[in-house]
Amino acid sequence: MTEIGIAVDPSPGQRPQRIVLPGRVVTLRPFDCPSQAEAPYVATHGPAREDLWRYMGDGPFSSFADYQAAFEKKEKSDDPLFWAIVDNATGLPVGQASYLRIDPAQRGIEVGNIIFAPALQRSPGATEAMYLMARHAFEDLGYRRYEWKCNALNQPSRRAALRLGFTFEGVFRQHMIVKGRNRDTAWFSMLDSEWPVRQANFLRWLAPSNFDEAGRQRLSLSHLNGQ
Repeated sequence: MTEIGIAVDPSPGQRPQRIVLPGRVVTLRPFDCPSQAEAPYVATHGPAREDLWRYMGDGPFSSFADYQAAFEKKEKSDDPLFWAIVDNATGLPVGQASYLRIDPAQRGIEVGNIIFAPALQRSPGATEAMYLMARHAFEDLGYRRYEWKCNALNQPSRRAALRLGFTFEGVFRQHMIVKGRNRDTAWFSMLDSEWPVRQANFLRWLAPSNFDEAGRQRLSLSHLNGQ
C-alpha cells in the first residue's frame, strides 16, 4: 500500500481577530486607531531607523505623514493583521508584529513584519511578545503550523528564529523582489506537536527567577531549545 501521510483532523483553524493579548511585561494591542501611530513612529525612527527597517517591505519613512498613511492601511488589513507591542510599565508602543499568510483550511499561519525598537531589543518583553503570539496561534486559534520567514541575508532574524524554537527548513532562492533588490527567503517552522516543549521553555526562560538582581538571564532560551 502506498503511504500518503498520516490522517489529520481536517477541521479549520480560526481566523485571528483584533483582540488584546496581555502579558506580564508587554501587551499586544491591535492596530485599530490612527492616533496610535505617533508613538511607534517616534520609537522606530530614531538614529537606528535604517537598521530597524532594512529588511522590511516598507520604511523607513521620510515623514510622520508618510508613516501614518502606511499605518492606516495596516490598520484596515486582515492579512497581515498587525499588533503594536506595548510596554506595560510605560504604556508606550515599542514594536510591532503581525500574523500573515493566514490559512485556516490548512491550519498554517506566519508571524512576521516584526520590528523591535531599541527599548525592546534583547529584553524579556521581546521574547514575551513572541510567546504570546505563538500561544494564541496554537492554543486559541488551533493552528498546526507556525511559520517564520526572513531574508536569507538577515542573520539576526535567523538566529532569533532558532533561539525561539523554530526549525530551519531551507531557502527559497529568488523568492521575492523587495525595494528593488533580490530576496532569497529562509523558512522556519514550529509545529503543534512541538509546542508543549517550546511553551515550557518559554515559560522557564520568562520566569522572574531566571533573572538575577541586575536583570541578567541565568539560563538562555537558546540553550533550553537546544541551540
